Amino acid sequence: MSFEEILSDQEMSRYTRQILLPSMDIEGQEKLKQSKVAVIGAGGLGCAAAQYLGAAGIGELTIIDFDEVELSNLQRQVLHQQHNIGDNKALSAKASIEANNSEIKVTAITHKLNANELIDLCNSHDIIVDCCDNLATRVELNQRCYDTKTPLVSGAAIRMEGIISCFDYADDTPCYNCLSQLFGEQQLSCMEAGVLSPVVGIVGAIQATETIKLLANIGTTLVGRVMLCDIAHMSFREMKLAKSDSCKVCHLAAGETR
Repeated sequence: MSFEEILSDQEMSRYTRQILLPSMDIEGQEKLKQSKVAVIGAGGLGCAAAQYLGAAGIGELTIIDFDEVELSNLQRQVLHQQHNIGDNKALSAKASIEANNSEIKVTAITHKLNANELIDLCNSHDIIVDCCDNLATRVELNQRCYDTKTPLVSGAAIRMEGIISCFDYADDTPCYNCLSQLFGEQQLSCMEAGVLSPVVGIVGAIQATETIKLLANIGTTLVGRVMLCDIAHMSFREMKLAKSDSCKVCHLAAGETR
């Protein structure tokens, strides 16, 4: 199939600055159009990640959130406007993304997914972007992504700090549980600890970038690595992340086979 059959003239014009990148080119843009990505959470991280994924030309974007927009959200959740207060966040985000890019398909899911629905979501999407705000959801999401071998791009932000990593669930790479074991079970939220507005934008934009890189197979992703952002001192550092021998999700005990 030639690129004329995949990308319209209008899409070629819309994405021209991206297509000009030698590593992306037309082939990479085609991959984005043919991809399906799910963003879990339409808060600060989700708004930033989904906004850039939609603008970049992800063919099908699914946004999941069952919360309603509140006034205090508007400080950092840039897809929601004042007139959206009281609206469902997934629907509000969908409307904003569609207003920017009518070339893509955006689906809003407005209820909390049960285990079976989460498995179906993983099976029907190429990548899951974790923008949720609680550990329990992250743990369950990691398990379902591991079970279905669906890549996960995970990010978190609080105060003036952020953390991002990617998980592809290959035999020799770690999962989110390997990471969470290193940092314990601290579960403070932005409501409790606060967050500087641009911090979620920085982390969410990096999540969108990692998602695009995984889909288009460009650059070097954060699989097996963790990026730690200290925005107070504008410091970015990286640590390697290995598969944990004590991980209950991805570690294979001696003699165990899949």
